[in-house]
Amino acid sequence: MTPRFGISTHLFHGQPLGREHLVEVAAHGFDAVEVYATRTHFDYHDPAAVVSLAEWLDDTRLALHSVHAPTTTSYQHGQWGDTLSIADVDEARRQRAVAEAVTALGVASMLPFGLLVVHLGVPSEAAGSNSRAAVARSLEEIGDAAAGVGVALALELIPNALSSAERLVRWLEDDLELDHAGICLDVGHANLAGDVMEAVETCSGHILTTHLHDNGGRRDDHLVPGQGRIDWNGVLMAFQKVGYDGAWMFELAPATDPPAVLREAARARESFERLLRMDP
Repeated sequence: MTPRFGISTHLFHGQPLGREHLVEVAAHGFDAVEVYATRTHFDYHDPAAVVSLAEWLDDTRLALHSVHAPTTTSYQHGQWGDTLSIADVDEARRQRAVAEAVTALGVASMLPFGLLVVHLGVPSEAAGSNSRAAVARSLEEIGDAAAGVGVALALELIPNALSSAERLVRWLEDDLELDHAGICLDVGHANLAGDVMEAVETCSGHILTTHLHDNGGRRDDHLVPGQGRIDWNGVLMAFQKVGYDGAWMFELAPATDPPAVLREAARARESFERLLRMDP
């Protein structure tokens, strides 16, 4: 199977998503997108926005690989709005986050996609607001809605106690009864949490998709692979060893010059293709 490479629209997060963004992605040789569901970027509440996205995808021949569940009410001028967390200890705020995730899933009734990427809480520096019991309730509700539209849940590895490689596997194998769920192995986050290759091995058999980005090991920089300290040769070999055959999705930081970042990402993709022995 020929690997498919895609880009998260997180690269354009500070702007309303437009046709021109998808044209740029396609022009740089990528096959698919993950749309970040933030209403200031892509208004998943608006059926007209979904219709437009479907038209742009058809025009550019890009696949909608996945949607990232909402994590914030807005992102503008580099500033995040209120946090949406399905692990929130406050019941009203938890319910709001679940409702927004379910609304994002509703996109699939008009524009099919395969995966909803879900954060289990917030990063470790704010982990006091993360509740394991809240996650369990939330995923049961979101899982029911996902099953109704034929979407699988991809629980993302993020740097907190609810979302380590070991904990994600435990959620899936012991704690939850989700018919269609697995892991989004975020390589940059795995690097912040410890050993990436070990995380890949731990999650073996559960990995549904990826987030590819680089960092120096201290901050969640979302750099183009090769611009940080991650051993990408070793990482790709680890994925191959566990038989991963899904999409390779770049999730890069919002940029003031997206075309320049896409050029760097295309070079990284070509390097990955060579490492995966796609080239003669």
